[in-house]
Amino acid sequence: MAPQQDIVVGIDMGTTATKVVAYRADGSLVATASNGYPLDEPVPGHAEQDPAKILEAVYAGVREVVGEIGVERVAGISFSSAMHSLVGLDAAGEPLTPVVTWADTRAAEEAERLRDSGSGLALHRRTGTPVHPMSPFVKLVWFRENEPELFASVATWADLKGWVLRHMTGALVVDHSIASASGLMNIHTLAWDAEALDIAGIMPEQLPELVRTRHVLPQLTDEAVAATGLPAETPVVAGAGDGPLANLGVGAVRPGVAACSVGTSGALRVAVEKPAVDPLGGVFCYALTEDRWVIGGAINNGGVVLDWVRGEVTAGEAGLSTAQLLDEAYTVPAGAGGLLMLPYLLGERAPRWGGVARGAYVGLTRSHRRQHLVRAAVEGVALQLTLVKQSMEAAGIDLAEIRATGGVMKHVLWRQTLANAFDSEIGMPQGQEGSGFGAALLGMEALGLIDSIDVAAELVPVESVVTPREEDAEVYAELRPIFDRLYTALLPANVTLQRIGQNLPLRN
Repeated sequence: MAPQQDIVVGIDMGTTATKVVAYRADGSLVATASNGYPLDEPVPGHAEQDPAKILEAVYAGVREVVGEIGVERVAGISFSSAMHSLVGLDAAGEPLTPVVTWADTRAAEEAERLRDSGSGLALHRRTGTPVHPMSPFVKLVWFRENEPELFASVATWADLKGWVLRHMTGALVVDHSIASASGLMNIHTLAWDAEALDIAGIMPEQLPELVRTRHVLPQLTDEAVAATGLPAETPVVAGAGDGPLANLGVGAVRPGVAACSVGTSGALRVAVEKPAVDPLGGVFCYALTEDRWVIGGAINNGGVVLDWVRGEVTAGEAGLSTAQLLDEAYTVPAGAGGLLMLPYLLGERAPRWGGVARGAYVGLTRSHRRQHLVRAAVEGVALQLTLVKQSMEAAGIDLAEIRATGGVMKHVLWRQTLANAFDSEIGMPQGQEGSGFGAALLGMEALGLIDSIDVAAELVPVESVVTPREEDAEVYAELRPIFDRLYTALLPANVTLQRIGQNLPLRN
């Protein structure tokens, strides 16, 4: 490798945009580019993407970054991708379906049926992936039962990153990280799970080749060379899923160091050395590398809850910012005046992984004002994340340190509420590019530019620490079991309300 080839390009294919970043081995950011694309919702419950548009966003971003830094400095490229995607390919490797994303809920009924079966929890424990509509395994069941002709015509079922890699390298592969989020791979053997494939109705030959996340594909296709400006011999590292790579990108890669991210949605993940799932199946377990895994849970409702509240409680009051609303709410004591919000506006994932959760305010009185509604929304998100934390602890995970990231963390109310709800100090890392930086770091290790991904802990130092307030932590400790029980208490009502909302008949 020539001395000037000191930069790895990380390509992070997200739900609404692909971000391309270029980093040196010392962790310094050299260049960045972002290109967006739509998330299509042609009918309720469907959340799809056009894979060709994402491929073009990848090409455009790489072309822009490489043009800025100079092709001679690129040591290689490495990938991150949103997890749980599924696309059906024909015999030539071209799509017969759109990319069905993690946000797609069309398979909710199939997920509930599989979860209620005797094999649901056992599948979760073997594959690391909850039996939930987001899972490609459950999506395959939906395709088999609802579109049998299309299902029969698919030669290969792949993920979005696998399809992009096929165009860029000619190889159709899936890394252990993305596969561990498919519900189809046994996380203990790193092989396809026979029972999961049998239930889904597919053969191992219909899935891409399993490879390590540090697997290097040594050649670009003529198409990729022309589209990116990179030479054909540019190494391509398969990379991993965006969740595990987000931990790496914030330095939460050593055992016991958790990453809590709250953006539109939210997640809490901790790195471990061996795969595991808690006895009740409350957490997922996804691979970062073959000897580093992340255990945790994702929630559907993060900052999106506050966006909704802001839209509803500030109608007609132009110019009122989210920051001003949060400033108002910060004057309200913990507990929001005896008001709880169940923040399940988009359903919910961890730790119950059910498909019928709905949002609710509980305890509402005439004395409550908009600052109480806002505070309760923030507290509801934080309390949901504490339930994820409890499930992680039930899996035997010791959370020695928590690092928090995400756009909402810029406001003190979010930061302090999380620290109080967790009753734990929370470190705020210096600015970085999350999953894209994680992909670059993984690529650096695969290409020999760094000794180990453990250097991430030093490359992303903690900038500040938020300490919990004891009196507020006690309030949240009292509210947590009430918040938890309300999910179960409202479940029968929510089942009926969901069916009414979808104009579906009641079942006997």
